[in-house]
Amino acid sequence: MDGIVIVFLTAILIVGALIFLIVVSRGKTTSVLDVDKYRSSWLSIEQSVVKSSEASYSMAILQADSLLDQALKQRGFKGQTMGERMKSANDVWKDANVVWSAHKLRNRIAHESSVTLTYDQTRRTLACFKQALKDMGAI
Repeated sequence: MDGIVIVFLTAILIVGALIFLIVVSRGKTTSVLDVDKYRSSWLSIEQSVVKSSEASYSMAILQADSLLDQALKQRGFKGQTMGERMKSANDVWKDANVVWSAHKLRNRIAHESSVTLTYDQTRRTLACFKQALKDMGAI
């Protein structure tokens, strides 16, 4: 009887170790995100967009991108850059192309001084970031 218990416990440990290795080898962990914290941050971003203030458009997109990167890091997606972490997370999102488009717009805002945004474009871009955060379980 003692031998059977030892074999059973050993089998459980081996299965647990295999599950851990599979999760780690996929480049991510199963970290649970603080949904309340992310929702609060997201609400602040959405409320910061003022229709009469074009400067608020860029700032909101930069903050949304940063919040997504924070969630990627916290969930343990591997990569030195956000782009690398996004590649690791591609299978998490319902539509990875819209997430990439939103991030590319953020990069244009950060690196080009001539980018002008409309209110509607900003809202659509924020909706892309919001869906990405939902897909990750952050909000």
